[in-house]
Amino acid sequence: MYERNLEQIIALLFLTLTANLAFAQKKELRDTTVDSLTFVNNRQIVNSLNTDVFLKKIFTKENTQIPYRLLTPKKDNPNQKYPLVITFHNSSRIGNDNENQLEPFAKIWLRPEIYNKYQCYVLAPQFNTRSSNYEKNSDGIQISKPSQDVFSLLELIQNVEKEYPDIDTKRIYLIGYSMGGSTAQNLLNIAPDKFAATISVAAVPDFSNLKKLNSKNIWLIHGEKDDENPYFGSVELFNKLSSNKKLIFTTLSNLNHNNIVIPFLITEEIPKWLFQKHK
Repeated sequence: MYERNLEQIIALLFLTLTANLAFAQKKELRDTTVDSLTFVNNRQIVNSLNTDVFLKKIFTKENTQIPYRLLTPKKDNPNQKYPLVITFHNSSRIGNDNENQLEPFAKIWLRPEIYNKYQCYVLAPQFNTRSSNYEKNSDGIQISKPSQDVFSLLELIQNVEKEYPDIDTKRIYLIGYSMGGSTAQNLLNIAPDKFAATISVAAVPDFSNLKKLNSKNIWLIHGEKDDENPYFGSVELFNKLSSNKKLIFTTLSNLNHNNIVIPFLITEEIPKWLFQKHK
């Protein structure tokens, strides 16, 4: 009798463990490589797209001024609601020309096959100083903190929603690379209930609101050979969000900080993942 009960307990524990694993966060390793030809070709495809269709606008509030670009959908169906994708630029795009912030993750939405299939609004703000600043916490881990302009984005987003009432407020997405990936995390931590999903690439993590992040759709992407924004930071965030069943952590073992975005520029992987997420 004792042996039978022990067997039943072990079986129950095994079923519980496998059930938890089935619904837990996902960690994946990719051995993707990027040669010089792929690097040039993928960037050229995206950089050749005409960005003039992005409207030029400026958000102003008291002493704050944030230039931004806005891509509108085709609007084939007048009764349809469209997602809003907010893209954040890296530190090399800092300025106020309202041009330079249109880096690859903003431009991918212009590719005809993406623009036609994944219709949405794309908002690309530009910061004239760093949008995220880095420091080490008490554990010696580099973390990111938002600038004051990042807090102002919430009002900018509200203004855009009022101007375009066909925006689907249950599908507002954040995406960014490097400093932009850190800023995407910052904004998600500031207002987690506002956003449906976040893609953060090669970022410095934000641990400020982990309890709220435990229920959010998050895709962390990092190159294991990143020597600029340490890969270990994303590992730590993944570990701290161990109970988040909606978290994916993709490690590209052969890529570094400078080529991490290349594999995602001419596929529909990012739009497809985002468009499946709802608040």
